Amino acid sequence: MKVLTRYLASQIYVATGGVLVAFLGLFGFFDLLNELDSVGKDGYQMHHALVYVLLLVPGRVYELLPIAVLIGSLYALTTLARNSEITVMRASGLSTARALGVLAAIGSLFVIATFVFGEYVAPPAERAAQQWRLTATRSNVSQELSSGLWIRDGALFVNVRTLLPDRTLKDVRVYEFDDDHALRSIADAATGQYEGAAGWKLSRVARTVFEKTSTRVEQLDELYWKSELTPEVLSVLMVVPERMSVSTLYAYVAHLKENGQKADRYEIALWKKLAYPLAALVMLALALPFAYGHDRMGGVSLKVFLGVMLGIGFHLLNGLFSNLGVINAWPAPVAALTPSLLFLCAAGVMLWLQERR
Repeated sequence: MKVLTRYLASQIYVATGGVLVAFLGLFGFFDLLNELDSVGKDGYQMHHALVYVLLLVPGRVYELLPIAVLIGSLYALTTLARNSEITVMRASGLSTARALGVLAAIGSLFVIATFVFGEYVAPPAERAAQQWRLTATRSNVSQELSSGLWIRDGALFVNVRTLLPDRTLKDVRVYEFDDDHALRSIADAATGQYEGAAGWKLSRVARTVFEKTSTRVEQLDELYWKSELTPEVLSVLMVVPERMSVSTLYAYVAHLKENGQKADRYEIALWKKLAYPLAALVMLALALPFAYGHDRMGGVSLKVFLGVMLGIGFHLLNGLFSNLGVINAWPAPVAALTPSLLFLCAAGVMLWLQERR
C-alpha cells in the first residue's frame, strides 16, 4: 500500500503542480493587464506594477490550489485509468474506501499547504502589496472617504482622516461619550502611533472637555487611546476579508460584536478560512469517480475539461454563497460550508453510481 500511495502521490503532485503554475501564469498576466491602466500615473511605473503582481502570487496560490488539485488529480487519475492501471489496482484489492483513504493521505499535504498560505503567507504579502502600491502612488488608505475612517471603540467614536501605508494615523479626532450618551470630550490629535499594550499614542493633542456648566480646552503633548484595535486589525482597510488571517478575522469579529456592529461578512470569511483547506480533500474525492470510467480512447481531454468547469463552478459557488449569506443573514457556517458539502455529496453520488455498475 505504501508503494501504491507513493506512486499515486507522485502522479497527482506533478500534475497538480503543473496546473497550478499554469493558472498562476494566467492570473498573473491578467493582474498585470489590470495594472497597466495605472502605469505612468502618480509616479507609478512598470517595475512598481511587476512587484505588486508578484506580491499577489501567494494569495493566488491560496485561491487556486483546491481547483488545481481537482484538475491535476483528475488528469492524473484518468490517465492511469486510460492505461488500465486503475483497473489493475482495483483487481488487486483496492476498494473504493481504501482508494479514498489513499487520496486523503495524499491530500493532507494540500490541506496543510492551503492553510499555511492562507494563514501565514498570503495575508502579509497582500498587505505588503497594498502598502507598496500606496507608497508608489503617494496615496493614503482613507483618501477616497470624504470624512475619513470612522471607528467605534466602546464609548469612543474615532475619526481618522488619513491612514498612511505604514499604518500611522494622521488628523485623529476622538469623541468620548458617557453612559447616558452625552458628549464628554473631543480630542484632536495630529498623529497616532501604535505602542503595543499601551495602545495608540496620540501626539500634539487639543482636547475640549464638556462639563456640566462650562467647557475647558487642554493642550497635551500626548494622549493614550487604549484599544484592542491593533494595526493588524486595521489592515481590514487594505486587505479583503478573504485574504486576512484567521487570527485577525477573529479579533475583528470580536471587536465588532463588542461594539454592537454587524459582523456577518467577516464571520463568513472566518468560517471560509477554516473550511477552505479541506476543499482539497473534497476535490480529490470528486476526481475519483472519473478515474473509474473505462474510456480508453479520447476520454482524458473531455474529463479534464469537465474538471476545469467544475473548478470554476466551485470558485463561483463559493463567492455566490458568501454574498447570499451576507444579504440574507444566513448563519456563517451555512454560507461557508455549503459549496464544499454540495461537491462532497456530488462525489458520493457519483461513486455510488460507479459502484452499482
